[in-house]
Amino acid sequence: MIPLKVSFDNGETFLDRFEISPAIFVQKMAANRTLPKTSTPDPQTFIEYFQTGLEKKGQVLFISLSSGLSGTFQTAQLANNMLGNNKVRIFDTLTGSLGAGIMAIKAAQMAAAGLALDLIVEKLNAIRAQSETLFTLDTLDNVVKGGRLSRIEGFAGTLLNIKPILRNDNIITGVPAVIEKVRSRRKAMERLVSLMGERAGATINQRLIGVSHVNCKEEAQQLCQQIIQRYNPLIPIIIAPMSATIGTYAGEGGMMVNL
Repeated sequence: MIPLKVSFDNGETFLDRFEISPAIFVQKMAANRTLPKTSTPDPQTFIEYFQTGLEKKGQVLFISLSSGLSGTFQTAQLANNMLGNNKVRIFDTLTGSLGAGIMAIKAAQMAAAGLALDLIVEKLNAIRAQSETLFTLDTLDNVVKGGRLSRIEGFAGTLLNIKPILRNDNIITGVPAVIEKVRSRRKAMERLVSLMGERAGATINQRLIGVSHVNCKEEAQQLCQQIIQRYNPLIPIIIAPMSATIGTYAGEGGMMVNL
């Protein structure tokens, strides 16, 4: 893992997950008046990690957060160009949180099975084209603060208890967009489960599913139970807290499903 930095308006800066846990991040985010800022590792940091990987294994595959959400992919590419080693590959997942994590798991499984690096990247491209990223927000506060939604729209959404459903474009831009708006948290969760089947089709029970959340583990577990009851997945579902980069905009109660 190569950590991003997260900075708060009181001047504190931490390496995400290395120096600050998701739980402490949520506490600090609530205590600050403005949204935290996240920043990518600098090119030299990437170069050092890549060199370590090359020394240990001879080849490196970096699974990156979406280029549509962060400059991480572009910085990693710059570092690789500076390094000038053709044994390093940079892969843009066009998603985030467990969406990227699932691709890292699958890449590691393929590497363990002895697949060549180029073939792993080729298969990851096919996996990315079929993957889905769906999520809902419990509060609009963070997207309003971050300038992604006007204050009038945000106020109306809060007043009417509107819960947006978003889908990430995992093929072209890697940027999420609102696809539906429902009233109540319960209906948002139910719709997430329905959309999974609509998007994935008959193969959904064969997929590795990830559920990530911002400080709402109990609800995430309830969502997993709904998924199990409806689709009976053959592979255990992964549940994990979102870290700062995605959690900043998702806000407390944000929930994401990757498959």
